[in-house]
Amino acid sequence: MMSRRTAAATVALALTGALSGCVTVHGETAVVPATTKAEAEKVLGTYLSTSNKANRKHDTALAATVERGALGDSNQAALKVSRALEPGGATDFRPLELTDTRFHIPRQAGWPKFFLVDSTGKGSSGERRVLLAFTRDGIGEPWRASYRAVVDAADVPEFAEDEEGHVVAVPADDEKGVALAAEPDELSKAYVGQLKDGKGPFADGPYTSGKRETRRKNANRPAARNEWADQAADSARYAPFGLRTTKGDALVFFASHQHTKQTAATGYTPKVLPEVEPVLKGQVKRSLTQVFLLQHAVLVPTADSGDKIDFLYQGVGRISAKGE
Repeated sequence: MMSRRTAAATVALALTGALSGCVTVHGETAVVPATTKAEAEKVLGTYLSTSNKANRKHDTALAATVERGALGDSNQAALKVSRALEPGGATDFRPLELTDTRFHIPRQAGWPKFFLVDSTGKGSSGERRVLLAFTRDGIGEPWRASYRAVVDAADVPEFAEDEEGHVVAVPADDEKGVALAAEPDELSKAYVGQLKDGKGPFADGPYTSGKRETRRKNANRPAARNEWADQAADSARYAPFGLRTTKGDALVFFASHQHTKQTAATGYTPKVLPEVEPVLKGQVKRSLTQVFLLQHAVLVPTADSGDKIDFLYQGVGRISAKGE
């Protein structure tokens, strides 16, 4: 089975909500809605106004107030680069504007809690949808976006809902549904393993078999040797989240790391691009190592379907670089 979408942009986003005091104060054990629609709307409004201002001014501190996790770490590094290249702020900044927004709020026990925002970005005519996952780790913390994905509208699944219209989180504390091909906290390790040996639960496509083939072709060049090493993400810092669909499968967000090392042949020096220099440590003489943080949105089928996990989106953010 080939991946449903071979072209998923290199971008990303995430979201979550507040609790009603009539059920529980802390939410450690009771299964309650992660937030209300009214609160989620406020969270999204704050996110858009703050994020747009931070991105326009390249303000990492301001961005950190509304972003965290994979999205937050990726954007922190990107804003550092942008500030170095444009000290006065973005000259051609285009603010993120969302329309036709849908809020998908699950019932959950414990922390972290999350909710998903599904919107059309301005100018996309509904053909592309922006998915933002908001999360928080406790009642006293603000909601911050932790994952972002941009997918074709046709690829956004219909989510399963309970009798009160709340979507179903994966994994759910009271879930008795059909088992998935892989649970959310298994995906990062499984993906890293499949990139290493070609075996795993993910479908062939540009982010699996295609990536392995590209690496094979580019491993040894006349002027340099290229090496790749992938690493599973820390599930505490980059918690994965999923929602059940009406078909029984699940849309899941997770993260992973990619390390790329280029070692130049004698007489050559690796080229350092302008966007690498602001996050570079050390002097590039013979080798350049770069670390990337990847955000993924995948559709995980049920275990009994025999289908493979399908990538809907992969966003790549350069986090650091080291010269030797």
